[in-house]
Amino acid sequence: MRAGRHLPEKAGQIVIVGAGEFAEIAYEYFTYDSPYKVVAFSVEKDFLTRDSLFGLPVVPFETLENRYDPARYGVFVAITFTQLNRVRARLYRATKQKGFSSVSYISSHAFVWRNVDIGENCFSFENNVLQYRVKIGDHVVLWSGNHVGHRSVIKDNCFISSHVVISGYCEIGKNCFLGVNSCLNDTVKIAPDCVIGSGAVVTKSTKPGQVYVGQPARPIRSSFETFKAPEE
Repeated sequence: MRAGRHLPEKAGQIVIVGAGEFAEIAYEYFTYDSPYKVVAFSVEKDFLTRDSLFGLPVVPFETLENRYDPARYGVFVAITFTQLNRVRARLYRATKQKGFSSVSYISSHAFVWRNVDIGENCFSFENNVLQYRVKIGDHVVLWSGNHVGHRSVIKDNCFISSHVVISGYCEIGKNCFLGVNSCLNDTVKIAPDCVIGSGAVVTKSTKPGQVYVGQPARPIRSSFETFKAPEE
């Protein structure tokens, strides 16, 4: 998708799983910059605190497939990095078990080269640059203004904050969080379950499950301690 492209007519109907701030943002972007029409929101019954949002119903997730036929409606799971991205991954898997197809959103103001590969349930905001043969896994969030260099790989269930620079031939393991203005040198591999702090400069590959801060970045504690994330 390219900036300035002509948007097609609404071609599909979706339910947004979530009803918090990210869900509201997703509604705005899907409504005004995608071929999808949002028809409802859905949350787990223990978190169901309102009946409607933007004039659309908010329905229990446990019975979502009874009200919205998975053969007719798609879903997008709009959850951020809660429990080191585990909540988003769990709900994504649950939608698949219910038979739903997951859609992705790529801003019309993002630059995505023609051979970039993007998975399901991804969300890419404006001004992201995805270069030659970049690969993005499933349920990855790219907030605004990031650079992902040529042939780099971001694996499933990651959250990339704003203005992150990922140089060429890098690899981001599953379940990682990269903070605002962090930077990775060429060929760096971020191990699974890592948290890279804001402004960190990562010059060497990391070990799993650690929080890295500083310039150059160094590990300071367990990421599971920081996010209280249970093992899958």
